[in-house]
Amino acid sequence: MTLLAVIRHAPTAWNREKRLQGHTDIGLGAEGRIVAASWQVPREWQGWRLLTSPLGRARETAAILFPEREAEIEPGLREMSFGAWEGRRLADLRVDPGAEAAEREQLGLDFRAPGGESPREVQARLAPVLARLAAEGLDTVAVSHKAVSRALYALATGWRMLEKPPIKLKDGCAHLFDLAADGSPRVAELNIRLGSGDG
Repeated sequence: MTLLAVIRHAPTAWNREKRLQGHTDIGLGAEGRIVAASWQVPREWQGWRLLTSPLGRARETAAILFPEREAEIEPGLREMSFGAWEGRRLADLRVDPGAEAAEREQLGLDFRAPGGESPREVQARLAPVLARLAAEGLDTVAVSHKAVSRALYALATGWRMLEKPPIKLKDGCAHLFDLAADGSPRVAELNIRLGSGDG
């Protein structure tokens, strides 16, 4: 088995404002950098392969957590696209009849914002990444995003995103998965606290 630890980037101003970020490349900002600097990853992970999403908020988090390392950029770890909804608040969309947010959210893995991606499509782009990691057999830390972590969790558990997750994935935590020989993930440990931040 190959181990994969997934960490969501530290918070951005848009996270604080509850805006959907998706592919929009929002940086951490001063507050996010302080949160990331308060985190500590388990000592044994320091020698693992380090991957990051190409988006700046993930790359900057990886650089803060692993200052002596250079992360490998993995496009498959990019956040799910929210299309036309990027920059907007989900709470506002839910009361906008034209957005059809409630109807879209009832689709679970097939939820898609206008012009965006679905969690199922995120799983499809993760699959070859997971298969490669399993084939290479190197334990890996990946700094990524909330929707990517949720899509991976759904893949590992069979959660269809039609109801609340069996276990809520908390911010400021890492989530550890075992990868089978074909890359199929299985939950090893969830919500491994990194520190006092709420990334």
